[in-house]
Amino acid sequence: MSFRFWRRIRIAPGVTLNLSKTGGSLSFGVRGAHFTVGPHGKRVTAGIPGTGLFYTNTLSGNKHGGGRRTPSSSPVASRNRLTMGFFKRLVTPDDEEAFVDGCRELALGNEDKAFEHLQQAVHLADGAYLSGFMALKMGRIDEAERYLSAAARDYENLGKNFNKYGISAEIHLAITEEVSAHITCNREGVLLGLVEVYQRQGRLDEAMHCLETLRRLNLDDVVVLLSMCELLLERDGDAKDAAKHVIHLTQHIENDTPIHATLLLYKARALRKLGLDEAAKETLTLALRRRKGRSDDLLHALRYERAMAYEVIGRKNQARADLERIYAEAPDYADVGPRLGMERQ
Repeated sequence: MSFRFWRRIRIAPGVTLNLSKTGGSLSFGVRGAHFTVGPHGKRVTAGIPGTGLFYTNTLSGNKHGGGRRTPSSSPVASRNRLTMGFFKRLVTPDDEEAFVDGCRELALGNEDKAFEHLQQAVHLADGAYLSGFMALKMGRIDEAERYLSAAARDYENLGKNFNKYGISAEIHLAITEEVSAHITCNREGVLLGLVEVYQRQGRLDEAMHCLETLRRLNLDDVVVLLSMCELLLERDGDAKDAAKHVIHLTQHIENDTPIHATLLLYKARALRKLGLDEAAKETLTLALRRRKGRSDDLLHALRYERAMAYEVIGRKNQARADLERIYAEAPDYADVGPRLGMERQ
């Protein structure tokens, strides 16, 4: 029997770093879908918190040119990970020593010291990667963009020092209110991090460019597809071209997993923006046919959107039935109460 002790460090809203003396994980968001790329290939895991159910799809290794395995020459023994002895330091480059010291300080909860060390290692791809997320925690968004951009340019070396010193790093990156992506220190992970940074900066065109690059790396990645749909509707608002683009991207989506159900939700919203409420209603009905593994929040969003479509096409009874079901389960959801005449006295 063995025990592993972890320290959980909150880095930013939705971002946590978990580190022990023998390894760690970086978490960004916890909303239900995960995308992992590592030396053993790519894995997409989709699920909704509270259900205990997840969907996993293992992808081929380097088919699309991303997430290649980085060499880990001279791997460090577990006893030396995060804590290097005197003689080891004599032969360890200063930047790698700063990287390891930064990880150790994070494990101890000394975030300011960790960031100071990591800033001395930002010309290492892994140092830039970790510094980018630390800068995010401090609200230094421009620095986060600079570090993550540097890591993106040096993507072939991403993971090299994490592997060498036996430290694992994972990120949960929020994609929408219902879904997040699970990534590791690689090109795909850095690009998704830059999407987050660019969105916070209001640079939505640059965010879309990153997503388009990710889409080229892996055309079948439903997490990236969902992120594109969300960003298109956010960036372009009521623009019909954006709605048409979302419909084109989701034209072959079926109700297979919670991520697919969320994609159908965005497809329905796009259809409604084009005045195609009957088609939106049919799309939402398809999404609601499978409820197992779907969170209450997702099901409520689907029902609410369908109620709005029902109202437009004149089917008031069906609209009310959907709203009443939401109200019975979540009376404070959106404006369901007022719509049903249940305003508090």
